[in-house]
Amino acid sequence: MILRSERILGTDLGDVVDGWIRVEDDHIAEVGRGVPPADAGPVTQVDGWLMPGLVDIHVHGAAGRSFDAGDPAAAARIAEHHRQHGTTTLVASLVTASIDDLVRAVTGLAPAVDRGDIVGIHLEGPYLAASRCGAHEPSLLIAPSLPDVSRLIEAGPVAMVTIAPELPGALDAIRYLADHGVVAALGHTDATYEQTLAGIGAGATHATHLFNGMRPLHHRDPGPIAAILEREDVTFELINDGEHLHGALVTGLLGHTSDRVALITDAVAATGLPDGEYELGGLPIVVRAGRSELTATGSLAGATIVLADAVRRAVRAGTPAATAVRAATATPARVLGLAHTLGSLRPGLRADLVAADADFRVDRVWVRGGRVA
Repeated sequence: MILRSERILGTDLGDVVDGWIRVEDDHIAEVGRGVPPADAGPVTQVDGWLMPGLVDIHVHGAAGRSFDAGDPAAAARIAEHHRQHGTTTLVASLVTASIDDLVRAVTGLAPAVDRGDIVGIHLEGPYLAASRCGAHEPSLLIAPSLPDVSRLIEAGPVAMVTIAPELPGALDAIRYLADHGVVAALGHTDATYEQTLAGIGAGATHATHLFNGMRPLHHRDPGPIAAILEREDVTFELINDGEHLHGALVTGLLGHTSDRVALITDAVAATGLPDGEYELGGLPIVVRAGRSELTATGSLAGATIVLADAVRRAVRAGTPAATAVRAATATPARVLGLAHTLGSLRPGLRADLVAADADFRVDRVWVRGGRVA
């Protein structure tokens, strides 16, 4: 299969104007400029943009389902919804629950990883600061202990754990996670600047939705945000839904730290459905005009976007298309240690591709070279 497009993003050749991609079986075989070779095979013309499949490393659900129950059938439906909107790789995020319930959920989702619906599991709790827990049940928050952390990691394919570095035992837990190939992400934290640097020193390499669920930046108390931004070896997530962050902040960070930004959705079960009443981790939420809030407090509770929406919003705000797409493809793939497999349009990598119109509205999607219905 040959896909030809007037603009191709995410290749080793840079932003290709009038180029083509040759797909063999499930991988990319060749990328070129201009007219493809006459003997290369049938050519499919793509009007608009052609880019790598999007990679969302923070997803709770969609289409009325969530990952928290550990149901592989629900995971398949969630993945299908996001895939139809251009997200070809996603991580299942679980909200705070008891250790026993989290173990059951992780074990239950393992078949979804084997099947390729998700690439791993993100535990967004229970190791969070109560003062910054957001839409997590405060009574279930605990300090990390190595026996519990070990039990969770051994239960199944855990790819990432969010942890507040100021908690007792947090630094030992971060070291354990790093030693076992699990991404330790700093988040939902009231840590000081010094405590955050200690977490990074222990092995944390990522930050969960920067600014949200964190002690805010202050000129005499810089806190976690300043520590994370100053460390070039730490990547961080941004929820670009127009609710969690001011657009100017997203544009500025994409302009100055673009190779460290992973755009995410934090999508909840209400994603793809009308406004109304839903749940997140057992807590009632209400969605009004697409904004998801805890019913009891009005605090933001995830989002209802797909990742293509975050990319489109960034481009409309002035971020170069190549930069916005990299933050939704190559960078999150690197966070997961999968840059050698996906996230870019390079020969040898998985043939996950998205065709979108000039306004980045998804038109067609291919996963492993196969067209998504």
